[in-house]
Amino acid sequence: MNSFLEPFKNSLIIKILIAIFLFLFSLVTNAQVDKNAGLYKTLKTKDSILFQRGFNKCELEKLEPIIAKDIEFYHDVAGVQDRKGFMDALKNNVCSNPGMNKRKLVENSLSVFQMKENNKLYGAIQKGKHIFQQKIDGKMKTVGIANFTHLWVLENNKWKLKRVLSYNHKPYSE
Repeated sequence: MNSFLEPFKNSLIIKILIAIFLFLFSLVTNAQVDKNAGLYKTLKTKDSILFQRGFNKCELEKLEPIIAKDIEFYHDVAGVQDRKGFMDALKNNVCSNPGMNKRKLVENSLSVFQMKENNKLYGAIQKGKHIFQQKIDGKMKTVGIANFTHLWVLENNKWKLKRVLSYNHKPYSE
């Protein structure tokens, strides 16, 4: 086998191709925003407002400033919702019996990717997994797990949740 590779050992073309490959690979693998970056922390805070304050505590007024007027919410079980449908679903389902449902972000599942136009940041994609708990016999029990993908956009220098994909909902098993 060594004799087959011998002619390529000192080839400048092969070295250049390997360098190009490594450069392109590094672009793909480094696209995710670092967990210590401001953008990552900002969107993790927005996730907390959305779920900790909105879903878990039913403080729906906290969602008003972060939800885009033209939000589109796509759910693999509940279908498609606009802003009114999304807010009504929270109010009439999750928040009709506060404290019975809880959402938790799966640790280390959150990732953030910048969206730019002409090298200017205009949005970000946030992906992760979350588990859902329900109060059963007086105790919170994990009943489901799902993936989510959020498109956040900057509107007047404020982050707004514009598109939501909530998918791969399944019963939770450890």
